[in-house]
Amino acid sequence: MLIDFFETLRSKEIPATPRELLDLIRALQADLAFASMDDFYLLARTCLVKDEKLYDRFDLAFSQFFEGVEAADASLSSLVPDDWLQKTFERYLSDEDKAKLKGYESLDELMEAFKQRLDEQTERHAGGNKWIGTGGTSAFGHGGYHPDGIRVGGESRHRKAVKVWEKREFRNLDDRQMLADRNLQVALKRLRKFARTGAHEELDLDGTIRATAQKGYLDIQTVREKHNAVKVLLLLDIGGSMDDHIQRIEALFSACRNEFKHLEHFYFHNCVYESVWKDNTRRFDQRISTYDLIHKYGQDYKVILVGDASMSPYEIAAPGGSVEHFNEETGQVWLSRIIKQWPSLVWLNPVPDSAWMYTQSIQMIQQQIEGRMFPMTLEGLERAMKCLAK
Repeated sequence: MLIDFFETLRSKEIPATPRELLDLIRALQADLAFASMDDFYLLARTCLVKDEKLYDRFDLAFSQFFEGVEAADASLSSLVPDDWLQKTFERYLSDEDKAKLKGYESLDELMEAFKQRLDEQTERHAGGNKWIGTGGTSAFGHGGYHPDGIRVGGESRHRKAVKVWEKREFRNLDDRQMLADRNLQVALKRLRKFARTGAHEELDLDGTIRATAQKGYLDIQTVREKHNAVKVLLLLDIGGSMDDHIQRIEALFSACRNEFKHLEHFYFHNCVYESVWKDNTRRFDQRISTYDLIHKYGQDYKVILVGDASMSPYEIAAPGGSVEHFNEETGQVWLSRIIKQWPSLVWLNPVPDSAWMYTQSIQMIQQQIEGRMFPMTLEGLERAMKCLAK
């Protein structure tokens, strides 16, 4: 088994050696990890991975090889009993049935109703329309359907939840991802050629030879060195509905890494609020204040936000509307601050622009950023680069 696991790591371009595999085997023989997948994961990563930049590839390989072996999620054990969330059946709802369901008037009303259910509910419910449960039309639970509720555990099916009550783990984007479409790099080069600056310090070999031959002595000639002076701040939406576009976003991330010498990147989820983060594995305890970004990076930076802008309208327009935490100020307020600091800004959306009119949050953000949202097509990227170069 360990040999097959070792080969899986090698196939993901993790340069583990047979010596390191033997170290892992000896560590297991010494009972440094026993009957615990978490302990084995940490031990294997310690023995086989010597560079933190490879942790993401290790996670993917580990997940692929040990698919189906998962730790239980106890994030709600103190509030919602496990048996309430056991999915025993799946109720079929027609489009007509779904159209009859009504959401709550406001986010405050939804949160108050959830609090009331927690106080009043004493037993498990499934298939209903009120209590915390599974498979029904209640606004609380999972495995069913509601226009805008709170998903408690389970997996996202319809992506209608206003709040998600669980701790979700996102993985970092791999900037070495091979580009599936070279058009991304071609389009991004359109920006670089607009801002070439430099001093007369690069040797002009042909000119030096010509001048030396004409004058009879060594006459060194120089030309302006061309280098990429564009400064780019890349803000990437990660997790949730963005998982559908992960390959294209990784390709874009790789292209940005290749094309821009001065690149800084940060992650957010759905909408930018009071903080962002650099490492998705530490996003709960190592956040960076958005104010710090505003104060650190000057107005000469070009800002590229990447996300599907598909979320509850509450996340943009309401305090506390974030799907994961209580934000004191709305997403609109933070987007306004970002636009004010970096006038040269665009938003790239992997959702086809023909579908934008059907999602209210996309229209809201498109209006907020003054129409500077572009689709992730070759034509869309070209227009985005021209917009940034103005």
